[in-house]
Amino acid sequence: MGSQMTEMLKGTLEGIVLATVAARPAYGYEITARLREQGFADIVEGTVYALLVRVEQRGFVDVVKVPSEKGPPRKVYSLNASGREQLGEFWRTWSFLSERIEQLHHEQMNQTDEGEK
Repeated sequence: MGSQMTEMLKGTLEGIVLATVAARPAYGYEITARLREQGFADIVEGTVYALLVRVEQRGFVDVVKVPSEKGPPRKVYSLNASGREQLGEFWRTWSFLSERIEQLHHEQMNQTDEGEK
């Protein structure tokens, strides 16, 4: 399931990260840690940072630099109005796709069950 999971995550990771930031503002490492806690164990920190740069450039998040006890200030990301719109679109698209995929899966399972009788 490894490579297929990686490919599927590529298409959904932006929405997943936006949903994570919508729950509570966070800095990059904290976002990665939350994702790992939620079962996305294979997500690489560098992938999350690259994605955060992209969503910042697209104007979906606001960024505040917060002093850090260790090293340079941390960039804390919070979802803004544009990001909430984008996240809403992600969830609408996800619902549409997941319903269709589940329907296909159900139909395929019924065909398999009928073939076994």
